[in-house]
Amino acid sequence: MPLLDRVGFAADPKPAAKGTSAARGKAQKIVYLMMNGAQSQLDTWDPKPKSKYQGDTKTIQTKISGVQFGEHFKSLAGIADKLAVIHSLETTTADHQQARYLLETSYKMIATTKHPGMGSWVQKSLGRIHKQLPPVVHVGEGQGPGYLGAAFAPVPIGDPAKGLQNTKSPDYLKNEMFDKRMKLSESFDSAFRAKAKNAKVNGYDDLYREAISLLRSQDLKAFDISTEPQEQKDAYGTTRFGQGCLLARKLIENDVRYVQVSLGGWDMHNEIFDNMPKLASELDKVVAALINDLQKRGLLDSTLVVLATEFGRTPKISSTTGRDHHPAAFSAMLCGGGIKGGQVYGKSDDDAFYVVEGNMKPNDLNATIAKALNIPFDKEIHSPDGRPFTLANGGKPVDKLLS
Repeated sequence: MPLLDRVGFAADPKPAAKGTSAARGKAQKIVYLMMNGAQSQLDTWDPKPKSKYQGDTKTIQTKISGVQFGEHFKSLAGIADKLAVIHSLETTTADHQQARYLLETSYKMIATTKHPGMGSWVQKSLGRIHKQLPPVVHVGEGQGPGYLGAAFAPVPIGDPAKGLQNTKSPDYLKNEMFDKRMKLSESFDSAFRAKAKNAKVNGYDDLYREAISLLRSQDLKAFDISTEPQEQKDAYGTTRFGQGCLLARKLIENDVRYVQVSLGGWDMHNEIFDNMPKLASELDKVVAALINDLQKRGLLDSTLVVLATEFGRTPKISSTTGRDHHPAAFSAMLCGGGIKGGQVYGKSDDDAFYVVEGNMKPNDLNATIAKALNIPFDKEIHSPDGRPFTLANGGKPVDKLLS
């Protein structure tokens, strides 16, 4: 019987040895690129050049025969043989917050339970690789650990150019003095701890211990992208998303298990054809740089790259020359470890309005991600109140997408 923690979850798995590799075709790590705001499928990965709703966005041929992208994705079109593009995602909500929550957790938002995001699930299932660096990092916003508790909370990075901030103690505060202060704090809390023996208190204790260990680690340099060669900095660019993806590559290289990077701005209700080129070109440059960089360093086969958004946008162009919320059809993209590249899965209709083949829900996408990572997507764990949950909430992996 496995060792259980105080709320009935299996203990965090033993850290893997640095540099070990997963079984062939299975990912060990994940970079999750979250496109906040709902990306337009017609102007990105599922254009319909013969549709009256295509608008001003032209199309370009990709490296996959017969498959086109929006015109602003020239770099990704050139490496499409590495990509698995999904044209058949659908959901039931057009509310940003609720749809993003569903995408990241496989569950609808409810008042009584906070569900863990994908990063916390991955940590719970696979454990950490590096003994001191955090297993999960969010560059920008993302779903927290939910009922898994503080021990599974992602480390947030607000500005990737600044890395992990406030890590240096003032000159007057030496380690010995700091340790005395921590012991004094623990003595103040001792009466409370004797009465409150529960997972939440223990989780925060573990979090503080890990934070102190990290602050004293020489491996904090993994969060510093200023030391990267100028050639690498130029490839990713100077935007926050570009620097976030450069940081993600560096953290993955240093055995951080899961890094999520957010890019907002896709909620284009107005002037979509004026606003799309700049944002799409940024995404194209940065994601292509990330994939090529991972491959050059021998990391792509063991790293799953996910690009996803909460829902799509209406084919019909609005009176303000934009596209509105549309949950009935949208796209995503997978690449790297565990994924069979050079393919398109599923199909939307001639206007990208409805899915007509290979229907996928967000929890099917999560089941596919889990299987690529060799995580049991249907294994139950129990929240502190005894309720059973699974990573994919009934979703099924799409084996065609997997290597």
